[in-house]
Formats: sequence, C-alpha cells, structure tokens
Amino acid sequence: MPPDLIALVALALIFVFLNGVHDSANLVSTLIASRALRPATARLLTALAELAGPFLFGVAVAETIGSGLIQPQVVTVPVLIAALVGAIGWNIFTWLTGIPSSSSHALIGGLLGAVLLKAGSGAILLPGLMTVLAALFLAPLLGLAAGYGVTRLVFRLARNAHPKVNWFFKRAQVFTVIGLGLSHGANDAQKSMGIITLGLLSAGVVPTFEVPLWVIAACAVSISLGTAVGGQKLIRTVGGRFFKVRPVHGFCTQLASAVVILGAALVGGPVSASQVVSSALMGSGAAHRANMVRWHVARQLLFAWLLTMPAAGLLAAGVLWLFFS
Repeated sequence: MPPDLIALVALALIFVFLNGVHDSANLVSTLIASRALRPATARLLTALAELAGPFLFGVAVAETIGSGLIQPQVVTVPVLIAALVGAIGWNIFTWLTGIPSSSSHALIGGLLGAVLLKAGSGAILLPGLMTVLAALFLAPLLGLAAGYGVTRLVFRLARNAHPKVNWFFKRAQVFTVIGLGLSHGANDAQKSMGIITLGLLSAGVVPTFEVPLWVIAACAVSISLGTAVGGQKLIRTVGGRFFKVRPVHGFCTQLASAVVILGAALVGGPVSASQVVSSALMGSGAAHRANMVRWHVARQLLFAWLLTMPAAGLLAAGVLWLFFS
C-alpha cells in the first residue's frame, strides 16, 4: 500500500476516533445527568453497542459518502487527506473549547472544500449533495419533533403512575442507550468507511466501490474507543446546560434519537448524532414545559453547527493549497 494511502487510512481512523470522543457527550450525557449510570459505565456500554452497529445494519451511509457525492475521477488521495485534516482540525478545536459541534458537518465541509479547490463546483454531484444536505439539516428538526412527541406520549401513558415510575425510566435508559449506540455506530462510523474506500478506489487497490470488511472493523473499533474515552467538557454542555434532566427526559431523548439516527442509517442518510440528540433533548424538555429549556444555549449550538461546514471547508482547502498544490 502506498505511503500516502497509509496516511489517509490513519487520518480516517483518527477522525472516526475523535468522532467517538466528540459524540460520546451526546450519547451518554442524559444517562449521566439523570444519574442512571456512572460515566465510565455509560461510555463503555455505548462503545460496545457502537462496535456492533455497522455489522448489524449495513453500510448504506458509506456508499452515500463514497459514491454519491463527488465525481470519482476528480478524487485523489491528497484531496481526501486535506478533507480529513480540515475536519480533524475543527473537531480538535471544538473539543478543546467545549463546543458540541457536528463531526458529520466537519467531514462533509472538509470534503467539499478540498474538492471545490481541486476541481470546482462541476465535480460535485448535485443529487447526492442535496441528499446529504437534506439529511444533515432535516435531522435536527426530526430530532426535535421526535423528542417532543415521544415525551408527550410517555407523559400521557404515565399520567397516573406512582412516583416510583422514575425507577423504571432510570433503568430503561440502559436499553435505550444501547439502541442509540447501535444507531450511532451504524451511521457515524460509516462516514470514514466511505472515505477510506474512496481512497482505495482512487489508488486502484479495489476495482469497485465496495467497503472491505477490514475497513468496517477498523472504523467500528476506532469510534468505539473514542466513545469509551469520552469528552467531559462536552458531556457537561449537553447534559446540564439545557435544563435539569430527569430520568424520563433521558429515556425519551435516547429513544427518539435512536429511531431518527437508525432510520437515516438504513436509507443511507448521513445525519449528525450531536444535532439529533441535542434537538431531541430540547424537544423532550419543551414537551414537559417550554420555558424550562434554556433556549439561548440552543441558539449558541445552532451558530456552532452553521459555522462548522464552512470552517472545516476552509481548513481543508488551505491544507490542499499549502501542501499539495
């Protein structure tokens, strides 16, 4: 395998590891904030579920990223390296500053920024781009609606329940977070699978776009390790700044998020787990009482999400121009 391709695989695995670190906050924050599990236990349980996700639910998202977004003839290994460096750079910055931005937005932004500099807008496949952008930007709305709807339904079903029902919601989060981990592994881990396979195709290592088993395994292990390590700054941001999270909110948020993320994974939609979980959490809080949600925090998150794609794109384009032009 050529050295530049080895570098691409290494960067892709670093990216998916950081994706796990970044998104661990969103996956386990409500579990920890509602005191259902200890932080280390919650991260380990979620990481194990993530490891199984890609093997259980296929690689439709990887195919969307790798074969439906960009003209294959303009893709080179340096372009993909620049895209990953841009995404990784933005992820590290937001991780250190505690900003729960989107790793998915960072990767798509980095890829588009590098390709636009290399070959111009004609290299972008418009139908694929519209599919990706629709998945990324509709996912928060779906998460908000799902969080609100699930919480209203649960409140209605449990309206005459004994206060001990909180014990059920606290324990049930163990199962919902497993579902969330499975869905996250089946969606977010696949983005790096698509990048690696695209690089293998570009270098002539594989004849057609088909994700090798070793790529699936390597990315699944990397994202699981990242989640096991976790990001405490981001966990505090997501788990405590919106409102005081109770077990029922954690249960409803995780259930709603898992449904949205897994549904997107099955149809090949690359959504952002951070956006879906944060939006579902806000929807759950609004279903309880709208004014209990600190909406100014939501505005800050929205600004970070909107900034991510252009920032990562500029970083990737700068890397490509400086080192590969």
